[in-house]
Amino acid sequence: MRPIRSTLSARRGRSTRRRTSPVLAAAAMATALALTATACGPEEDNATGQASDAATASPDGKIQIPDELKDRLKERGFDLDKWKNGEWKNWDKDTWLREAKDYINPIIEGLWDPDRMRDAEKHPEKPVDDQDISGDEGVTDPTPEPVTAQAVNAPYRENAAEAGKLFFDGPEGSMVCSATVVEDPAHPGKSNMVWTAGHCVHAGKTGGWYRNLAFVPSYNNSGLSTADLETAPKEQIAPEGVWWADWAQTSEQWISQGASTGGQGAPYDFAVIHVTPEKGGTGKSLEETVGSALPVEFNAPATPQIDAMTATGYPAAPPFDGQKLFQCEDKPGRLSLTAGDPTMYRIGCTMTGGSSGGGWVANGADGKPALVSNTSIGPVTAGWLAGPRLGDVAKGVYDGVSKKFAGQ
Repeated sequence: MRPIRSTLSARRGRSTRRRTSPVLAAAAMATALALTATACGPEEDNATGQASDAATASPDGKIQIPDELKDRLKERGFDLDKWKNGEWKNWDKDTWLREAKDYINPIIEGLWDPDRMRDAEKHPEKPVDDQDISGDEGVTDPTPEPVTAQAVNAPYRENAAEAGKLFFDGPEGSMVCSATVVEDPAHPGKSNMVWTAGHCVHAGKTGGWYRNLAFVPSYNNSGLSTADLETAPKEQIAPEGVWWADWAQTSEQWISQGASTGGQGAPYDFAVIHVTPEKGGTGKSLEETVGSALPVEFNAPATPQIDAMTATGYPAAPPFDGQKLFQCEDKPGRLSLTAGDPTMYRIGCTMTGGSSGGGWVANGADGKPALVSNTSIGPVTAGWLAGPRLGDVAKGVYDGVSKKFAGQ
């Protein structure tokens, strides 16, 4: 494993904590060529309705659902009181909410307790055949050599403050991905925005929104073993608290193309969520709480101009157990799934499913570390990861979330 490049480990001056390496989470596949999760959202240039039509957080941190949205959801068979009492476990496809405007994620306080977080190991990767990555017409670069994932030094909140673990529920049970705290243009220094993969918030074109979506920054901050976590207090497992997603947004391409098998929609497999603290917190934003947030670069250079990218995440499939934070660093190449879609970045990395959705860091146009991608797909052998190039579509998703909460 090559050492993490010093140019990538340099932290932005605004951060209040020492950093030794860039932070982001990445994810690999569990079989053949896999997707790590799915996200449904609005078109790239649409904020999916006005903020008044979305579930938002009150000053005490509780998610408030406007009456008009409640009425519309009841027409669809959704009852908030029943939901909190266990109705969320009903995955009937006829009532599984999938439209962007119908995203809701009411807080169920205490749902993500230490045992439930520790035991959540499922990751929605599914296999694809080699033919699913054969439509590039010669654009794809040679397969990279595997890069052994390196454990991030604990405490994580000192060495990878922006990284965290994403928890959510799907039809098959509790699931995990990884995610990254990013800057919010509407709230400089006070961001509540988190970047992940689209497939980590929504099940794609044949499914709907995943439920009970919550972000835990610096999960297992001390890097304890699975055995030691069985007796660790919640304050040690989730030192910065549990942050529930009160909004999620992804690309229209992912909504229409994303699938649980194959590489469909992967070039647009990104999402942004807005979060609020489970118990209201101290009034501090997520960025203020963790001490840092990464800028997002939507015009990153082509692969020949990038010396290295660093991916960070919580891999959960064997030989990993999902409880510790890891990184890979490699010079990226290109991966093309179809001739009509943008090429993806690809790096060598042995991380497995569960680190899905984590960000990739490289030097941005200003020469400073920035988030430039997130893990979307990888092979059964866990030898490489691929992530989308972020352009106008990704910027539309990012700006949409920022604008939705600009006045709050």
